[in-house]
Amino acid sequence: MGDEGKILDIKTADLKATAPVFHDQSEALGTALGTLAASLAKAGAAWGDDEPGKEFYAKYGPIVAQIEKSAGILKDGLASIHTAMTDMADGHIENDALVGAIFRKVTSGSQSEPDMAGHQQ
Repeated sequence: MGDEGKILDIKTADLKATAPVFHDQSEALGTALGTLAASLAKAGAAWGDDEPGKEFYAKYGPIVAQIEKSAGILKDGLASIHTAMTDMADGHIENDALVGAIFRKVTSGSQSEPDMAGHQQ
């Protein structure tokens, strides 16, 4: 999107090409979270009833819901980046078309075209 040492140059093609990566990673994370939750549920209290198992659960048990929620937020964040990059690319395309239309209205040597407010120049 930009070359080292140069001003950041964002191209719509770069945005459109990169945006799907965030969607794919969001989907992959969602799948992984589902697999993890199902595996943990199937395993039950896999940490055991011995002292190390009890110590593990004492730390892990109270925060498991927070960990799951945080991972879900990360998944949603990746999806929102996909949406934002797509919207940004579309906005650049629309803006380029608008600016192009403004300049096409005035032809060289012609001052009789109306401006954006409809006034004769």
